[in-house]
Parts: sequence; structure tokens; C-alpha cells
Amino acid sequence: VVVRIWDNRRMILPINYFIEKPFQNWTRKTADIFGTVYLYLDYTVPVDWVRAEFMKIIDASPLWDRRAANLVVTDLKTDVMELRAMMSSRSSGNSFDLRCFVREELVKRINQSFPQTFSKTRIEVIQEASSRTNVS
Repeated sequence: VVVRIWDNRRMILPINYFIEKPFQNWTRKTADIFGTVYLYLDYTVPVDWVRAEFMKIIDASPLWDRRAANLVVTDLKTDVMELRAMMSSRSSGNSFDLRCFVREELVKRINQSFPQTFSKTRIEVIQEASSRTNVS
């Protein structure tokens, strides 16, 4: 069986592959699909504001097919909460592009308005000058 993959290459798979391994058919009747974007933000982020910005972003994109869109808090971790933005599009290619666009726009807007709400755990290892050179 020859399968065309997302970047237009062809992958040849033996028929046994489909018999022995379960798979998902995302486009049995139509090509439309849902996509998700996850954000991990501090508890102080105003979720209603993020939701409103998400709707502005999605509404302005021609990649969104206007069937579904929402943003909800899906989990609470020790130091962050998980927000899931879900959106619909006409095809898996559009879904990928739309998710990337939404993710980039949300990060940009949150950084501009609430930069303190991104994770603060960062580690930078700085070597001393003497350890970088091979001094005998």
C-alpha cells in the first residue's frame, strides 16, 4: 500500500502493517479535524483575558472553519495550570498551520501583557573562564 504523507512523500507499507497494527483514519468522511494547543502558565494569568485573546486570534484566521473553538483550564500542576485551546479546521494541514499560528500569537500577546505568567524555572550553567581553557 502506498501512503502519501504530510510532506507529499510516499511511504510504501506492506498490507500486513494494516492488519497487525491499529490505526486512526482522521478523514473517513470529510477532511475536517480538531486541533489543540496547550499552554502552561502561572495561576495568576487571567484566564478570561487569554480566552478572549484566543477568540480574537482564531476569528481573524482564514484557517479556522468556524465550527468549534474554545479555551479551558484542563489541569492544575504544582507550579502551573494547563490551558487547552481547541479549534476546528478543514484539513490536517490547515490544522497544523492554525495551531502554530495560534500558539505563536498567544505567546506573543501573553508576553506583552503578562510576562510574569510564564514558567520561571530556568537553569543556566555558566562555566568559569579557567575551566573553559586547558591550563596546566
